[in-house]
Amino acid sequence: MFETTKSLKTKLLGINLSNPTIMPAGFLGVSADSLIRAYENGAGAVTTKSISLEERNGHANPTVLSFGYGLINAVGLSNPGIDEYVEEIKEVKKRKIPLILNTIGDDNQDFVDVAKMGEAAGVDIIEINISCPNVVHRKPYYADPELLSGLVQEVKDAVSIPIIVKLSPNVTNIKEIAKAVELAGADGISAINTVGPGMIINIETAKPVMAFKKGGLSGPAIKPIAIRCVYDIYEAVSIPIIGMGGITNGRDLIEMIMAGATAVGVGSAIYYRGLDVFKKICAEAHEWMRDNGYSSIKQIIGAAHES
Repeated sequence: MFETTKSLKTKLLGINLSNPTIMPAGFLGVSADSLIRAYENGAGAVTTKSISLEERNGHANPTVLSFGYGLINAVGLSNPGIDEYVEEIKEVKKRKIPLILNTIGDDNQDFVDVAKMGEAAGVDIIEINISCPNVVHRKPYYADPELLSGLVQEVKDAVSIPIIVKLSPNVTNIKEIAKAVELAGADGISAINTVGPGMIINIETAKPVMAFKKGGLSGPAIKPIAIRCVYDIYEAVSIPIIGMGGITNGRDLIEMIMAGATAVGVGSAIYYRGLDVFKKICAEAHEWMRDNGYSSIKQIIGAAHES
């Protein structure tokens, strides 16, 4: 019998997921309650908001805006710092929910310290976020393979759980970056972070709409870029990919998996379709698989590369 619960099961870095949808960093991940609610609404795994060593205030409002084809955001990585956030992690893990800790830092040691505290608190996977376009990075990790390799090696040596690296689409050759990450010891890759930064100007006031003036783009407008990036990364590496960027329905999810993703981040779609979007997308993907003769997600991963 073709059952949704069986057909959508997948495994990511040794962790069994009921389905391939993941809530990525930046969406409702500040509190344990928001992470738990996302999981209860169908997410196969959830990711924390970007967490740093010390508290960060982020940017002034407005920080998020719909521009018709997607969202533009410049939140600025606001978070309470890892010391305060540890209790939220522990609360989520009491429910045995697959949890990814998204880490940020100004230097290698920052990333290492946050990762170690996250591992001690019980997270399943560490995500190294070096690609947010809404802040000024002291080191250009996202576009420097050598610099990024050194960071990956240090974090990898510091923890025993899997680590993934979140890549930026704003590079000349994403294959080169992905390969460097793999060779440095990363267990997986997530791609892509928001595109940009972009800008929207209010022509009545002649001023940028966002308080930070610029912001990263997400949502349907960037899906073709995300699909291409994941397709290219899949050709360059053999480690799993979490694909994300503009996924809003079941067909989008199937497309991303065919490009090479093992799991798929669903973020901006929460704005468009509600928190239960994970359940909706899974139901739509299941229906497509049933109608097209697929009984397992495994049959679809990287299928676009076979033709």
